[in-house]
Amino acid sequence: MLKITLKDGFIREVEPGTTLDALCRDISMGLYRNTCAARVNGQVADLRDVLQADAAVEFLTFDDPDGRKVYWHTVSHVMAQAVKRLYPGVKLTIGPSIDEGFYYDFDADISITPDILTAIEGEMKKIIKEGLEITRFTLPREDALVRMADEPYKVELINDLPADAPISFYTQGEFTDLCAGPHLPDTGRLKAVKLLSATGAYWRGDSKNKMLTRIYGVAFPKASLLEEHLQRLEEAKKRDHNKLGREMEYFTTVDVIGQGLPLLLPKGARVVQLLQRWIEDEEQKRGYLLTKTPLMAKSDLYKISGHWDHYLDGMFVLGDPHDESKECFAMRPMTCPFQYHVYLNRAHSYRDLPMRFGETSTLFRNEDSGEMHGLIRVRQFTISEGHLILRPDQLEEEFKGCLELAKYCLETVGMLEDCTFRFSQWDPDNREKYIGTKEQWNEAQGIMGKILDDLGVNYTIGVGEAAFYGPKLDIQYKNVFGKEDTIVTIQVDQLLAEQFDMTYTDQNGQKVRPYIIHRTSLGCYERTLAYLIEKYAGAFPLWLAPEQVRVLPISERLLDKAGEITEQLKAAGIRAELDVRNEKMGYKIREAQVDKVPYMLVIGDKEAQEGVVSVRHRKEGDLGTMTLDAFLGMALKEIATKERK
Repeated sequence: MLKITLKDGFIREVEPGTTLDALCRDISMGLYRNTCAARVNGQVADLRDVLQADAAVEFLTFDDPDGRKVYWHTVSHVMAQAVKRLYPGVKLTIGPSIDEGFYYDFDADISITPDILTAIEGEMKKIIKEGLEITRFTLPREDALVRMADEPYKVELINDLPADAPISFYTQGEFTDLCAGPHLPDTGRLKAVKLLSATGAYWRGDSKNKMLTRIYGVAFPKASLLEEHLQRLEEAKKRDHNKLGREMEYFTTVDVIGQGLPLLLPKGARVVQLLQRWIEDEEQKRGYLLTKTPLMAKSDLYKISGHWDHYLDGMFVLGDPHDESKECFAMRPMTCPFQYHVYLNRAHSYRDLPMRFGETSTLFRNEDSGEMHGLIRVRQFTISEGHLILRPDQLEEEFKGCLELAKYCLETVGMLEDCTFRFSQWDPDNREKYIGTKEQWNEAQGIMGKILDDLGVNYTIGVGEAAFYGPKLDIQYKNVFGKEDTIVTIQVDQLLAEQFDMTYTDQNGQKVRPYIIHRTSLGCYERTLAYLIEKYAGAFPLWLAPEQVRVLPISERLLDKAGEITEQLKAAGIRAELDVRNEKMGYKIREAQVDKVPYMLVIGDKEAQEGVVSVRHRKEGDLGTMTLDAFLGMALKEIATKERK
């Protein structure tokens, strides 16, 4: 008999060969009806899998993120089945679950209109109502290729698998799809579904490949949950920086300039400038040395660092990278090799370390066109980049300092509470992606794991997410639609010091290699601006607001007095504007509210005579009258403390 340890610690004995499905039904039919998949010894498993050894088993419902992904992945197959029923000539590609639902990519000659989306959704509901059993089977490569002969994209995927790998399929009714799973036991378990949109996507994300049709959707086990989700999406659309940021004139894009190359308009440029100045000053307080390095370099530099071999496709190259008879340059995708040469400018002893280099770096990355999104994913961006050169005995303390700085910055702008942490590790099965030996990687990840545990960081592990030269801590943040990106990274690097022959003289007079930490304080400024627009719906805290105060005279005869007040505000360091339009006061106030200006100072005859201003706050409304000095004292304190209101 096998000993199966359940989530509550209870041990259940079962016969070898018992399926997870049977075990779940034996425990509770109520649990079984709500179960999407299982976690066996920490790995997500299909309910059809059999138990052959003692194991820890946890059954996953929709409430568990992994269970939810299985639910959504099953719905993606239902959508593919519905599309094939309605349009048999469509070719299938892939249909994964994502953070906020699922999608499936099709090679289709039809244009997906709202009416077609509605028809597909209707057919999906029929399939769900049919309650089709979902079964799994495997085939050897040759038989799998025959089975998928009419699906060229599936054939390509099969050919990419190892020659001796069993190829798994899932069938529901007349529909069979190549898939690793897991899936729900039957389509009848699915309840409320909604198709959201259709867009274009290149096969395998490569612009050299054919443009496919991607249909996005979402599903929930209860109609009420779907309704709540759709309401959240509507709210998200209102906050979407790609819409709101353009409407409020923070940024724009222009076709003749290029995709992924946004123009920061005066408002957006001001917010980024405020963030940059704050970060540079904060880093200086913490012992960082400012550098300013070139935006491009010869290929020789990137060959030393490894970027030429491991990141060339992501770089903008000036010249022919294959013609060694001519100099070839590339725009920099990161600053580390440049700052290493700042370190190499002279010899160093152990007493010089740590050396902390910081730079507001403009970087260039050749992202795929399908990845571009507003300010979050761009081809040119600015980052609070830094590299710390240090002794091994300084690693934990300096890593802690980098983490404290990042958390302080994110907390100050109001984003930390929504962040998660990922320990990004290498993939030992994909050795070509990385430099260094298995032993070096195990050592680096062991050291970093201990540091994270010592610091009490609550992290998940991302296998294959490491940089090519070392593991890293990624601080993750989601946009309003639930799409997650990295906003801050802290990386431990034991390898590039050797690549660049970086040394210091230790206490014994020996030349030894330093450790390196790559880190950002607030990450990419453009991405941060996007997230802040979404978080605050454009209503920035006073210290970050591009326009902090708007002065509103009630009539033209008070323009001179209002102008004097505006100049006094500016002299005190307040970003103030004077509304000189001959409009009614109610209209002016509404306009200021729409523009999310934190404070409005209304100047009427009474205020002018008494030497006071009538103060309005965009959220709190009328704050009454006060002297200009009193208002300045209140506003400057709010700015100095970076209060969020």
